[in-house]
Amino acid sequence: MLSKSLAKINDSGGRMKVYVGNLPYKVTDKDLKEMFSEYGEVTEAVVITDKYSGRSKGFGFVTFENDEEANQAIEAMNGKDIEGRELKVNEARPMKSRE
Repeated sequence: MLSKSLAKINDSGGRMKVYVGNLPYKVTDKDLKEMFSEYGEVTEAVVITDKYSGRSKGFGFVTFENDEEANQAIEAMNGKDIEGRELKVNEARPMKSRE
């Protein structure tokens, strides 16, 4: 499912997917959506978890309805301290092949 959603980083509807790294491990999808909703309409927020343990991997993705809102969020949230961890926030890139 992850690779399927990453294949459409910026779709024709103007949506932009944002990478959020260095998240505290207790942050949930709901928490992530709440953190970024003040910058615009979030259509999806997902914290990536280990498929075996279910534990957060410490990063996630937030999809915004439009590029302008996503860029505002990137500027405001990149480097922000959340529970002692400095967030790394930027435009998501397509997943590299694992050949």
